[in-house]
Amino acid sequence: MTGYRLSERLRESIEEEIATGKLLPGSRLDEVELATRFGVSRTPIREALRLLLGEGLVETGPQRGAVVAQVTPQRLIEMFEVMAELEAMCARLAARRMSEGELAAVEAAHEACRGSAAARDADAYFYANERFHYAIYAASHNNFLFEQAAALQRKLRPYRRLQLRVRNRPQRSFEEHQAILDALREGDADKAQQCIRSHVVVQGERFADLVASLSQMTGQPGPDAPAEPARSA
Repeated sequence: MTGYRLSERLRESIEEEIATGKLLPGSRLDEVELATRFGVSRTPIREALRLLLGEGLVETGPQRGAVVAQVTPQRLIEMFEVMAELEAMCARLAARRMSEGELAAVEAAHEACRGSAAARDADAYFYANERFHYAIYAASHNNFLFEQAAALQRKLRPYRRLQLRVRNRPQRSFEEHQAILDALREGDADKAQQCIRSHVVVQGERFADLVASLSQMTGQPGPDAPAEPARSA
């Protein structure tokens, strides 16, 4: 295994710990501790942290080294707004360009979401939900768009996971997926775009729930949610 491939694997492992809440916003990422835990030298750990820094999941500052990035509610609004538009574009193009095999991939992910929602398993739904959205990105047949959507998706993973932990959200998300899938099956680009944008919009109570969940996760008092709409998965 090359050093680059090892650092990529470590990046994915650390990213997963951030997404699942094992590493909380503000947590210090000590190279020695990480190297010991993963059984590697500090060199690939340093490279993995550099990759995570480029993704925006890690930040650095004077006297503190690398830490898990902390995102303000206003920043979340901005990120989710862009995510919504990227996903709307993906859905619009997918409705026009997707192959039968790509449609089958979206359908398979949708069925995985169905099982997870029925079982009330928010963590399993999180991964099935990712597959659903990535299948739509791929079906857009626009590699640059796929790369941009996937990059922002990675930055938002911890917050998309939190949003799915709100009571009954997986079931509602699944129902919204059904409307998106129906539009894709019909080849209706306008409807697909509208449905996925509606699916990701978070206003008022839904955004307040996300901020409250983040506050509970970090143990810090949450700020009042802004009145502007945000976006979610």
